[in-house]
Amino acid sequence: MRQLLYLPGVPPLLACIGLLVLWEAGAWLLQVNGLPPASAALREVPAILGDPESLLHILDSLRRMVLGFGLALAVTIPLGLLMGRFRSVAATANPLLMVIYPVPKAALMPIIMLWLGIGDASKILVIFLGVSLPVIYHSYQGARAVDEKLLWSAAAMGLGPVARLFRIVLPAAAPEIFVGCRTGLVLALITMITSEMIARQSGAGNILFNALDMAQYETVYAMIIVIGLLGIVLDAGFERLRLLLIAWSEPRQDFAVGGG
Repeated sequence: MRQLLYLPGVPPLLACIGLLVLWEAGAWLLQVNGLPPASAALREVPAILGDPESLLHILDSLRRMVLGFGLALAVTIPLGLLMGRFRSVAATANPLLMVIYPVPKAALMPIIMLWLGIGDASKILVIFLGVSLPVIYHSYQGARAVDEKLLWSAAAMGLGPVARLFRIVLPAAAPEIFVGCRTGLVLALITMITSEMIARQSGAGNILFNALDMAQYETVYAMIIVIGLLGIVLDAGFERLRLLLIAWSEPRQDFAVGGG
């Protein structure tokens, strides 16, 4: 039994089972309309996943998430590396980042909707903002931690500043960058759902809020389960990608917490 507990995936599975048992017991004890039993919510999950319209909504959400996340990585990784290697860039960008960082990204949604409407563009921008800060921070920290001797050697061999940034700094900072990207992936999921609940047009957040409006609480909790499973799958896939790309690096388990 003790050896079984040390198998990969067993402790998280036991934790999930324990949570479901507590949920089921709490629902039967409290008898509150807004808290259906876990068994009732779980029965709704196959219905959601088997409904073509619901799947299209979920695919819409994933498309927005991929676009916002990819755009954020394309912009913020180079920015973070530049901030880590050039003081002038850091001095220029830091004040702006410190102003934006504490603001909940969902609070910006009404303003962004006034600019861009309630379509995909506003949601993608909110996801972009939610992802940006942890990726910039970890890219910055990774760039600062690069051994100066490597850069001196590269400069002596004739590599210019841009070549050093992408051929020396980027690979050396990659493990730290992946920590920020993994955190950003979680925040992308959170901001995606939040933006879809505010600008209700399509997506998983739209299904969730519509079910809440119609007091279909089993569907509400089933969608929460689906979103949680989606987060687990995305995180596991990203970790597998990390291991493939930077297998030489020590695994990192810590997370940076960003504003959502």
